[in-house]
Amino acid sequence: MSTTQGKPGVARSLAGLRDIAALVDDDLLRVEAFFEEQIRSDVEVVGEIGRYIRDGGGKRIRPALLLLAGRLCGYRGDRAILLASTVEFIHTATLLHDDIIDEAETRRGRRSVNAAWGNDITVLAGDFLYTKSMAMALAQDNLRILRLLSDVTLRMIEGELLEIQKDADLATTEADHVDIIRRKTADLFSACTRIGAILADRDAEQEQALASYGLNLGICFQMVDDLLDFTADEKVLGKPVANDLREGKLTLPVIYALRLGGEAAREKVRAVAEDHGFARVSAGEIGALVRETGALEQARKAAEAYAAAARRDLQAFERSEYRDALEALPDFILSRDR
Repeated sequence: MSTTQGKPGVARSLAGLRDIAALVDDDLLRVEAFFEEQIRSDVEVVGEIGRYIRDGGGKRIRPALLLLAGRLCGYRGDRAILLASTVEFIHTATLLHDDIIDEAETRRGRRSVNAAWGNDITVLAGDFLYTKSMAMALAQDNLRILRLLSDVTLRMIEGELLEIQKDADLATTEADHVDIIRRKTADLFSACTRIGAILADRDAEQEQALASYGLNLGICFQMVDDLLDFTADEKVLGKPVANDLREGKLTLPVIYALRLGGEAAREKVRAVAEDHGFARVSAGEIGALVRETGALEQARKAAEAYAAAARRDLQAFERSEYRDALEALPDFILSRDR
């Protein structure tokens, strides 16, 4: 894979997340071990859910981001391990609560935790993870980082509330959607990269550059998720395709299709959003709508613009293997299929 800027260096040969994460593989293994240790509890069901979550895998992109940002800034201490585990706890708690709200039955190609254990246990397991994450952050005794993670967690909850308020709302704008995905997804990406700079005690300019990089990368990441909801193979994606609209969520391809497709598009989208299903309009019809109106292409260009902005943010740092890896991440995200 090469970057769009065509620069020489490691970034040109990094083929995917595995190659990028290889630069911090040892630390990621320590994060996994620490995560497993911290998820243990005297309450048996908590341990069962923890093992189920661990065995379900996942990209671990947020811990990798924090570790790579720290390495970029010259930090190699143990606090990065604890904090990388902390952000994964926060992310996992969010997934558990999201699946309850969305009444999801699958996650990463298998039964979701709420489908396996029920909503009551799952919401409490999510609360356990949130509370545990704050306790872990407290343990490293840095008030700035604790405040940052606390603020991010609050914004993630606010994003979820805003999304619920916008359920099946055909008046949802691109700005509305970007605000929601910033709160729900991108702010945690930004916190991960900012923490790398804070741990290394970098100056305000470089800290802000890394925070901006994480924010742009996170928005790009979620916009690609919006695209995959219409373009990915269901077995590869691990959840039903066109699922977001069925749940009443108007993502960027649908927002653009409403703008470009006129009243006919509006009637189709309204039927699916109101029914929370495909009784009157099929998933195939919605897929054809976002393709034929050019909405998918326009949404792809929006994601590419945020990817380009993320790469520009890294110009505040000298060339290194860690900068090259972070520079390659936007391309990996744009090319992923799940």
